[in-house]
Amino acid sequence: MDQSKAPVLEALAAYHAAGQTPFTPPGHKQGRGADPRVRAVLGDAVFRSDVLATSGLDDRTSSQGVVEEAQALMAEAVGAEHAFFSTCGSSLSVKSAMLSVAGPHEELVVGRDAHKSVVSGLVLSGIRPVWVDPQWDAERHLAHPPTAEAFERALTEHPEARGALVTTPTPYGTCSDIAAIAEACHRHGVPLIVDEAWGAHLPFHPELPTWAMDAGADVCVTSVHKMGSGLEQSSVFHLQGDLVAPEVLKGREDLLGTTSPSVLVYAALDGWRRQMVEHGKALYGDALALTGRVRDRISRVDGLHVHDRTDFCGPAKAHDLDPLQIIVDISALHVTGYRAADWLRRTHRVNLHVSDHRRLSAQLTHADDETTTGILLTALTDLAAHAPRLRTGRPVDVPSPAGLRLEQAVLPRDAFFGRTEQIPWERAQGRIAAEMLTPYPPGIPAALPGERLTMDVLRYLRTGVEAGMVVPDAVDTGLTSIRVLCDEG
Repeated sequence: MDQSKAPVLEALAAYHAAGQTPFTPPGHKQGRGADPRVRAVLGDAVFRSDVLATSGLDDRTSSQGVVEEAQALMAEAVGAEHAFFSTCGSSLSVKSAMLSVAGPHEELVVGRDAHKSVVSGLVLSGIRPVWVDPQWDAERHLAHPPTAEAFERALTEHPEARGALVTTPTPYGTCSDIAAIAEACHRHGVPLIVDEAWGAHLPFHPELPTWAMDAGADVCVTSVHKMGSGLEQSSVFHLQGDLVAPEVLKGREDLLGTTSPSVLVYAALDGWRRQMVEHGKALYGDALALTGRVRDRISRVDGLHVHDRTDFCGPAKAHDLDPLQIIVDISALHVTGYRAADWLRRTHRVNLHVSDHRRLSAQLTHADDETTTGILLTALTDLAAHAPRLRTGRPVDVPSPAGLRLEQAVLPRDAFFGRTEQIPWERAQGRIAAEMLTPYPPGIPAALPGERLTMDVLRYLRTGVEAGMVVPDAVDTGLTSIRVLCDEG
């Protein structure tokens, strides 16, 4: 295929050139009806290119196959057999993938470090999770992806499981041995889904971790808006092999997705694919070189430790590391990452990615340069200098791995839709959670519907909130109370 083409962008240009007059949605009619105050902020070009995908960009029957051609180009560019665009983010894409592999009350082997979107998929589908524990770094209080051996054990112990799902890279940049996990799945005759939301860039440079399709995964979900040049909510899910039928995967996406997809999102996805094919290796080569320099300079600031492969990779740790996720341990400053992130935004107008009880992270991409990273370095240096003023004396009570692990007492779906009550957090020990409790970012639930709550996890969340942790999906975001399943009888 001709990878210099961008079918969606070309069709959009043709739409403009033809002078089409729409009597269809969207109702702003290419911005003519938009409030001038809105246009002043968003720009006229956004409204001008916000057109219908069919009966607009394409004809009523999609006979020109604009989106289909763009998806085929994407699949070829990354070495997949099929690619499907989603304008509802990877949160929808991963649910579509799950539903294409397992159904209500069927088992799916899932890493317990899964994103909340996976848990939402369990709630919606009624799939029964077989949890695989991450590896726990007790020294750094950080979870790394589960091992291939752990997936092999789970599949052996649950021969009826319909497949497996692993999240890699994690928001901390740590990666699973996808090839070994895929081999374990295929020995058992089941597909592997990879939630690679943080890995859309991986196919385009040899020094980045191996991307899921090259490692033998069956379905791979990517968020192009995270590490690529896509607009927010842009996602692509890829398919290869014969363990998941393409029409089944597409049908599940149709079930969950919107009937009004954004042409703006499609066009950005199309353009990003062309950009990466033509320039991705050079762009990410430059980004990796810049990241190396930035890592070195941050590590020279007293009180800041930049995690590298020595810290994160090896036996009982991660298989690989994406260096573009710069993870900075600030525990020597005796300041929580929550408080540090808020101070950096307020004082330096710098927005960082993940902040936890002892770390900050800065995500670099091909879009960064000496100017943006110079701002980051200035801000972090100033943070170290102001650390004594930011100490609160309220540490987060992080449990041991055993203390973090909760019993799955009820199916997530049954707990979420069951009879519930809201009770004070002090009385929630031993009760079954009926909501997700997710420190965000990174968005990995500390407790999920159907798990039996322990005082260790409750204290972790309460002390976390007191120290600045955000738990946005809780009914009571202050966590003074918890939603739990009503006791039977």
